[in-house]
Amino acid sequence: MISFPQILNWGGFLARPGIAPPSYETLEGLREAPVFVIGAGGSIGSALALRMAALEPPKLVLLEASENDLYALQRQWAEANVAVPTVFRLGSVGDRALLKEIFAIHSPGLVFHAGAFKHVSLLEEQPLAAIENNVFGTLSLVEAAAGARVILLSTDKAVAPASIMGATKRVAEQIVLSTGGTALRLGNVLASRGSVVEVFASQIAAGGPLSITDPAASRYFVTIDEAVNLLLRAALELEPPVLLAPALSAPHRIADLARFMIRETAPGCPIPVNLTGLRAGEKETERFWSAAEMPRSAQAKGMISIASPALTGDKLRSALARLRDALDARDVAGALHHLQALVPDYTPSRALLSLAGERAAQVPA
Repeated sequence: MISFPQILNWGGFLARPGIAPPSYETLEGLREAPVFVIGAGGSIGSALALRMAALEPPKLVLLEASENDLYALQRQWAEANVAVPTVFRLGSVGDRALLKEIFAIHSPGLVFHAGAFKHVSLLEEQPLAAIENNVFGTLSLVEAAAGARVILLSTDKAVAPASIMGATKRVAEQIVLSTGGTALRLGNVLASRGSVVEVFASQIAAGGPLSITDPAASRYFVTIDEAVNLLLRAALELEPPVLLAPALSAPHRIADLARFMIRETAPGCPIPVNLTGLRAGEKETERFWSAAEMPRSAQAKGMISIASPALTGDKLRSALARLRDALDARDVAGALHHLQALVPDYTPSRALLSLAGERAAQVPA
């Protein structure tokens, strides 16, 4: 009988010291004003919200676009007997009126934005939705924030992106940085909802096979707790705007993750493995900065600060306006063109370029 522990010993896979949280004393400043978490029902968002509740800020405002996830979050809050006054709101980061209302009524001073769409292969099929949520949702947020400190949860896939997800997160970084915020690039988060760990666990439970894209494919991995620790460290960085990444020495191969999970959850069971090839938008490996970016030590322990060329001011606003026009026209090819103007090192996948051609052919003359 194959058994699946609720929590695997990820330290045995990562083979490095864990990323520790900041001390309670250093987090004192995060308790001064209400805290707003966007994407609060997700794996990272909910863990972050609970950690912030333990700091006892004056109020927490938790926004989630998924009805089921918000309901689960409310139940989690009740079971944990959270004492901090908490406001639960159902809605999207792209809802300008809702954001305006939240800032007007609750005056959050610190905002964590973890509400992006993140599934690479799915978003290659839904490029306009990716742009709407990840780019213009972020723009709506910073326009409503008016003086609040914004911390964006970004991704290493924003570096020389090969996916629409990565490209839209790179634009989101530019938007947040241009308004004095902080962006944190993370790698893959182990055991987060919808992650490769969840896929592997399901495949192991079924007796296999495990689907691995490429034996050489590698990623940087952190646990959910480490992701929260890094977000808190990012919030303590004293000189925003700043683009940050964790100081991790080396990535891990996804095939090694598969072997680790088989060994830990189904020891002795012959679980076959299928190689599927890289999917649209995927790269063999990821990095935390590109050749055009310059890393240096950050003030926060265990972090790297990245100097990154980006559009700012009128140039950024004009480029976003052109992207908005293409989006409103449902023009995938035009949207990709304007997205590449914002992210010059973005290389759209063949599948996405094909989709853009198909959509253009469907438009009546």
